[in-house]
Amino acid sequence: MMIPNTNWIDAVKELSTKGEAYIIVTILGVQGSAPRNSGTKMVVSQNAVFDTIGGGHLEHKATKIALEFLAKGEQAQHLEHFPLGPKLGQCCGGTTSILFESFVSSHINIMLFGAGHVGHAIAPMLAGLPVKLFWVDEREELFPKIVATNTQHLVCDNPVDEVVNMPANSYYLVLTHNHQRDFDICSAVLKRNDFTYLGLIGSDTKWKRFQHRFEHRGFAKEQVKKIVCPVGLSNVQGKLPMEVAVSIVGEIITLYQSQLKPTENKQGIDWTELKSLVNEQEVLVE
Repeated sequence: MMIPNTNWIDAVKELSTKGEAYIIVTILGVQGSAPRNSGTKMVVSQNAVFDTIGGGHLEHKATKIALEFLAKGEQAQHLEHFPLGPKLGQCCGGTTSILFESFVSSHINIMLFGAGHVGHAIAPMLAGLPVKLFWVDEREELFPKIVATNTQHLVCDNPVDEVVNMPANSYYLVLTHNHQRDFDICSAVLKRNDFTYLGLIGSDTKWKRFQHRFEHRGFAKEQVKKIVCPVGLSNVQGKLPMEVAVSIVGEIITLYQSQLKPTENKQGIDWTELKSLVNEQEVLVE
């Protein structure tokens, strides 16, 4: 879907907030006649194209290449040269060098159960992180009127039913006002046995009681130990909703940052290397 009226900068901000993968397509060098000047950009996501590098067969070809990079799911940079004459069927007749920069999806899905005070403190923090938040409660009136771009409100009479809809390796935060509901949700997540994180709010007494109940339900102790309860960083003290929220979000950030692949000190293409490549390609078509 073409969205030419959306500025590429706004598109990057929105896609980054949602944690979606995207490609920045940049015209680096132009020789002769071309639809747009050097520095012109557009953004390609899985479902849309934002802004434009001039349209025509050049943009169509660039979009196709960008989608191929999205399919690979790898963070990378690629430089390609396009003669705009007979090969692309454009009347400009010039040549263009285009840089493709791939930014991968965060792949972090979080389901938050409970729209109480702590839930309301957590959700705005997660709205500023590269995650997709599914916020579940049966009380629609408790949700804020304004919904963050990376957040989906799910009103459900039986919140435990939403567990089955989450992708593998998701994060779960169980913070409801009902202990039995907390237990049922945790049981459903444990049965899936494909979660990255399962945090349960509660006291040590609540956790001991839940452990006995899980044992009676036939869950293995090793499996139950995967539940983080009390949820949050132990070195962040306090019982106020915001204090608890900071502790929980801090723990989530610590976990997903530890799982990121280490990156090399040198990332991308150095500007001197880009200049050399552009010059070499321009010489080839002279």
